[in-house]
Amino acid sequence: MIGGFQNIAKIPELKKRILFTLFMLAVYRIGCHIPTPGIDGAALSAFFSDKQGSLFGLFDMFSGGALSNMSVMALGIMPYISSSIILQLLTVVIPHLEKLKKEGEQGRKKITQYTRYGTVILSIVQGFGIAVGLENMSSPGGAMIVPVGGWGFRLLTVITLTAGTAFLMWLGEQVTERGIGNGISLIIFAGIVARLPLAIGNTFRLMGTGEVTPFFMVLIVALMVIVVGVIVFVERGQRRIPVKYAKRVVGRRMYGGQDTHLPLKVNTAGVIPPIFASSIIMFPATIANFLPVKEIPSLQFIVNALNPGHIIYNLIYVMFIFFFCYFYTAVQFNPVDVADNMKRYGGFIPGIRPGKNTAEYIDRVLTRLTLSGAIYVSAVCVLPQIMIYQLNVPFYFGGTALLIVVGVAMDTTNQIESHMLTRHYEGFMKKGFGKAR
Repeated sequence: MIGGFQNIAKIPELKKRILFTLFMLAVYRIGCHIPTPGIDGAALSAFFSDKQGSLFGLFDMFSGGALSNMSVMALGIMPYISSSIILQLLTVVIPHLEKLKKEGEQGRKKITQYTRYGTVILSIVQGFGIAVGLENMSSPGGAMIVPVGGWGFRLLTVITLTAGTAFLMWLGEQVTERGIGNGISLIIFAGIVARLPLAIGNTFRLMGTGEVTPFFMVLIVALMVIVVGVIVFVERGQRRIPVKYAKRVVGRRMYGGQDTHLPLKVNTAGVIPPIFASSIIMFPATIANFLPVKEIPSLQFIVNALNPGHIIYNLIYVMFIFFFCYFYTAVQFNPVDVADNMKRYGGFIPGIRPGKNTAEYIDRVLTRLTLSGAIYVSAVCVLPQIMIYQLNVPFYFGGTALLIVVGVAMDTTNQIESHMLTRHYEGFMKKGFGKAR
């Protein structure tokens, strides 16, 4: 592995791409500390420290702490992700978008353009909502977060936050094009990892005060390593359906006749299900922060049950993860289209008739595979919450964050390794551990 890192310096283009990526991420982190004008920073910090279990805490994690600081990049890259997901879902129901998706590069550019427009619209709406909400918020001590409100503050906040999100969107596209890895994913990765030093310092502080014993800390670290190993193992796992192509003669040339496979990932939906599930289930708890729920005991019980760590929260969380795993997989992967493409080019699955039977077979395999993926995602996401809220463990990464960090790290490592192998250098692992099983 050390030799693999040494080989990076021997490839000028790869070295340039990595340095460019690190520079862009540094710019992003600097922007996360530039505050939005007109806000009392101390009152805002006190407010967010009291709302870590709500939707505010989730969005603050993905923005790398920019939301709790209310910086110019407070919205983070979430509007872009939301816009991308909405466009993907609309592709299924709007024929024009479905046609663009099948047009190749030109269609993809058009969909990307629509995604940018959607990002700006969502940023304006969210920015205005945040501005109005901030005017009505106060810290636990009673200090107003916005000393001087009004339309001037609202317009300034909307322009500032929208510009920050647009800049992040551009920065992510630049990293994807001129750097290494997926720029949008790396921005989220950097935001999550940036809070790691603070968590490590807090852990050592707890060990110093005796609240956490060294033996218990070693046990937690070992469990973290096991969980990361399971994530890497499953994310690399594939169900390979064998496919044969019949020989056909075109002119004087013969095509086909080779054996290949159709790879189906165990976790086809990726990190979308836990993100959606967390957002939906935390929404009632977030709304309740602005309502006098303490005066109504039954409503207070419902709010407490929907807070992270409660058994009802975990059950509903798992149900939503299962639903979105199947829903997003159905949106992303169409067995009928795959079967039609295979039939068009003379491909078939041994023992399965082409056409409808092939589509049904692929759908049956994908359904069983999605069940395994949903169980895996649920376990990874619920286990850290049980450790945090039931065992009082100072565990830094939640399940969603852990999936993102490990997934992005593997994807970026694979891209670096592919650059090295293309230029006849060894990768990080001599036996190709990074390749899918």
